[in-house]
Amino acid sequence: MLLEGVFAAVTTCFYPDGRPYWRKLEANMDRYSLTPMSGMVLLGSTGEAVMLSDEESREVLSVARNATAPEKVLLAGVGRESVIETLRLADYAAELDYDAILVRTPHYYRKQMRNREMLTYYQAVADRSPLPVLLYSVPSCTAYDLPIDVVAELAMHPNIVGMKDSSGNVERIAELVKATRSTKKRTVTVTTVFAAVTSRMLTPKTAQQEGGATFVAAGQLISGATALAEAPPRPPLKTRTKEVGFQLLCGSAQTLYPSLEAGATGGVLALATFAPQACCEVYTAWAEKDPVLAAEKQERIARAGIEIAGKMGIPGVKYALDVNGYYGGRPRMPLLPLTGDEQRVVDELMQDIRN
Repeated sequence: MLLEGVFAAVTTCFYPDGRPYWRKLEANMDRYSLTPMSGMVLLGSTGEAVMLSDEESREVLSVARNATAPEKVLLAGVGRESVIETLRLADYAAELDYDAILVRTPHYYRKQMRNREMLTYYQAVADRSPLPVLLYSVPSCTAYDLPIDVVAELAMHPNIVGMKDSSGNVERIAELVKATRSTKKRTVTVTTVFAAVTSRMLTPKTAQQEGGATFVAAGQLISGATALAEAPPRPPLKTRTKEVGFQLLCGSAQTLYPSLEAGATGGVLALATFAPQACCEVYTAWAEKDPVLAAEKQERIARAGIEIAGKMGIPGVKYALDVNGYYGGRPRMPLLPLTGDEQRVVDELMQDIRN
């Protein structure tokens, strides 16, 4: 699976009383499908995954998958504290045709999470997972930073294809790139313009799933009979292949450009949930080898990344979603909405990155 570009760290939508608001998640995913982002990540830290029941987690994955355009890469956050529970959710993501799983570090028993335990955890998951595995280190939430030497060893596993690093440390990104540079190259399928080919692009759909009408001959409309429309077959997808190494995604918008310069292949960003175009402009300028424009676009989003996504966290991101025309709503308690003063700060920061 090709993991390049900008990915939104999708939020989970709730009614004011805390019940999941599935229609709003559908609407957000449908709108993300129209953006230039490479894909979306469900059930990450921005998705309040730890606030959800197992049943709700499965419903998030199902709702999001059915509302997303097939050409967008979908990553499922399935990390649990045990191997067996992580694999159960990974199996479900595979049933829904997700493209890869994102597995955060187990951390509740962090004092016992030595290198040996962490290696065993990820190797056991990768051995059994039906989907490619991305490591996920998010020390701001887990108080644990996946050691670079552990990452280097795990990168040798044939089913561990990359990592999201949310340390916000560009020097660490560069060290991770260096440590995984010798990883055996993988051959991935891409489109003719070198975009990712997702499993859903290769999966036949019914007419109802396609959302379009299908021609039914008059001769089939016999009195008293029911005519069943069948979707015409999709034209064959033209593809080519590309060689990729261990793919590293950064987790902070304020360090996107320098992380790309350090060797990252893209970013999974909370900021991209409410300002996808602004984030994609940084990546596009970098990909087109325009450092002046890339630096300018990076500066445009840096303060919002630091203040909204970094300091205010999920309440800030959800308010910014509302400001920019998406559905944010309230976080789940004990997280609380922003105060009036905090909302005014977000309003000011959003002035230059409105859609």
